[in-house]
Amino acid sequence: MTAEIAEHAEKIWANILDVRLYLGLLSALLVTMQPLHSQTQKTSAYLGFDRNNYPGDQNLKALRQTFTFAGYWLNRPPSADVNTWVGKRQKLESAGFGFLVLFNGRLYADLKTVARATALGKSDARAAVAGAHREGFPGDTVIFLDQEQGGRMLPEQKAYIYAWVDGVIAAGFRAGIYCSGIAAEEGHGTTIVTANDIRQNAGGRKIVYFVTDDACPPAPGCVFPRKPPRPADSGISFADVWQFAQSPRRTEVSAGCPATHNRDGNCYPPGVDVRQKLHVDVETATSADPSQGRRSQ
Repeated sequence: MTAEIAEHAEKIWANILDVRLYLGLLSALLVTMQPLHSQTQKTSAYLGFDRNNYPGDQNLKALRQTFTFAGYWLNRPPSADVNTWVGKRQKLESAGFGFLVLFNGRLYADLKTVARATALGKSDARAAVAGAHREGFPGDTVIFLDQEQGGRMLPEQKAYIYAWVDGVIAAGFRAGIYCSGIAAEEGHGTTIVTANDIRQNAGGRKIVYFVTDDACPPAPGCVFPRKPPRPADSGISFADVWQFAQSPRRTEVSAGCPATHNRDGNCYPPGVDVRQKLHVDVETATSADPSQGRRSQ
């Protein structure tokens, strides 16, 4: 009887060891899978576009076949007489687009002095917030200030940018900036990247970065890959959005790019008749909704 009990106990103990081994292997597998899943999420990239003029309701379905998000101007885009995006947020959201919400900022010539630049930054922040409310964007949406001029930011430009950022954040939105990710020559063998300059002088402000670099490499040219490059592939590791193709093509920057633009120098998306002249700038982002502007999230 004692021998039988001992044999039975031995079998039970063996089964317990098998279960422990199984659980240990399962736990190890889950631990291994988790970082991979997180990494996949982190390195996903989504294709989007922006343009100064609204593309037309009739083109949204075709554009959505290629792009997951669209630029959306809250005020008049650069060189435009009117803002044709006003009132179109619901149309875009219904078509399945995420948003890249944009506010056209001031050029250096408008700023004059640090005091004036600060005042303009504050008033433009109020205008951006009012525009976001008018268009129905939820609080916490990222609004990107369009900073067209590159190189090292001068004191007036920094005063304007940071006053604008502070005003947008104080109103309950998040602040982003569109700026150059290209190294600009400063003379004597030194260069400066605008995105780095703004970030290094931001005093800890939380700013989301949308960088432009259409030089090849790192840019791939006017292409629409199913697996887009990551924003960090621009060379700006902290970028959340990267504009890698512009219309019209900037020949002085993109001379090394393959011949992917149309012969007229513009970048046209697939699925839309080229005769419409619906040229676009092309972006990649870490999110399908870079501004988190969809109400249905």
